[in-house]
Amino acid sequence: MRQAVRAAVLAFGLIGAVARADPVPAPEPVQVTVLGTYHFGNPGLDINNIKADSVLTPRRQQELARVAKALAAFRPTHVMVERESSAPDLAVADYARFDDTMLAKVPNEIVQIGYRTARLAGLRTVHGIDEQSGEGEPDYFPYDQLQATAARLGKAADLAALNEPVAAWSKQFEAAQATSSVGQLLIRMNDMRGLSGSMDHYYGALRIGDANTQSGADLNAMWYLRNAKIFAKLMLVAKPGDRVLVVYGGGHLFWLRHFARLTPGYRDVDVMSYLKKAG
Repeated sequence: MRQAVRAAVLAFGLIGAVARADPVPAPEPVQVTVLGTYHFGNPGLDINNIKADSVLTPRRQQELARVAKALAAFRPTHVMVERESSAPDLAVADYARFDDTMLAKVPNEIVQIGYRTARLAGLRTVHGIDEQSGEGEPDYFPYDQLQATAARLGKAADLAALNEPVAAWSKQFEAAQATSSVGQLLIRMNDMRGLSGSMDHYYGALRIGDANTQSGADLNAMWYLRNAKIFAKLMLVAKPGDRVLVVYGGGHLFWLRHFARLTPGYRDVDVMSYLKKAG
C-alpha cells in the first residue's frame, strides 16, 4: 500500500514538474511595413492615373533622400517591390546595377524608394513579389467585364458614381504636388482614415451583376486573389524575426496591410510614423 502511495506521489510530482516547465517561446513575428506609392513614371495603367511631376529634379531628389532615410530607420532586413521575378529567391536582377546614375535617370518608385532605401539599409538583394496574369491564368482585374455587365443591366451610371470619389481624390492629389514634398504626398496616400482605408469602390461594385453574371463579385475575388498571391510570395522569403519593407502601388495598400495584420506570425507596422519624419 505504501509503495502504491509513493508511486502515486512520484507520478504527481513528475506531472507537476512537466506542468511547471517553461513553455517553448513562440517565434518572433515577421514585422511588415507597407508603403503605398503613386507611380512616379506615369505608366498610365490604372483606371484613375495620377499625373506625377518629375521626381528627377534636385528638389524631389532631396525629398526622396529624406524619405529613404526615414524608411531605413525601420531597419528592414528585406525590401520587396512591385516587380515580378522568376529567380528562386525572387531577387530583382537590376538591383545589382543600382547606382547614382540610375537614380538620376529612372523615374520609378521601385528605384527611387525601393532601391534607394535598400542601399541605405545595406541590403544586397531586393525581392520582386508582384503577380501578373500569364497564359492560362485568370484576369486579376476584370474591369472591362464589369463595365460590360453594368452597361447591359443599365447600371453604367452606378459604376460611374462609384468611381467619382476616386477620380476626385486623384485630382486633389495632383494639385497637392505644387505645395507638398514627396514625403507629404506619401503621408496623404498612406492615410488609412481616408480613401486608402475605404473599400467603398470595390464593395459597392458587388451590386453590379445578376443571377448568372456576378461581375462585381468576380472583380473583388480576382483583386483579392492577386494580393493574396503577392503576400504569399513575401512569405516565401520572410523568416521569423525579419523586418520587411514593401514598396507597392497605393491601390494594394488595404489588402497587403490586411494580410500583414491577420496572418499568423506576422505583424503590421504602420509606415506613417516613419513617413512623418520625412514629411
